[in-house]
Amino acid sequence: MTQRTKRLLYWLPRILGILFAVFISLFALDVFGVGYSFWETVWALLMHLVPTAIVVLILALAWRWAWVGGVLFPLLGVLYIVVFWEPSNWPAYLLLSGPLVLIGILFWLNWRYRADLQAR
Repeated sequence: MTQRTKRLLYWLPRILGILFAVFISLFALDVFGVGYSFWETVWALLMHLVPTAIVVLILALAWRWAWVGGVLFPLLGVLYIVVFWEPSNWPAYLLLSGPLVLIGILFWLNWRYRADLQAR
């Protein structure tokens, strides 16, 4: 495994995890302009940021223990499909569950080849 591949396998799931957290955070912005009072807006914003907090928590754990990301990210993607199942909703599943599964696979590969990655 080349040095570049080692670095890519280490950093890619972490960077994609951060980008995914930023992406789903954008959905929380829909609470503005709805006509809520200040405290209703704050509460709605906090509720909309719960999925982001979950992703960030899993990412923080996976940063240290890659196997955790290899298990929890795909599980989170499958959980999204199970909870919000609707047969005609495949684009949403691909957009939200697809990256989670990909990040999980990359963390699993990172964990699987950790001995090669540590010999930097």
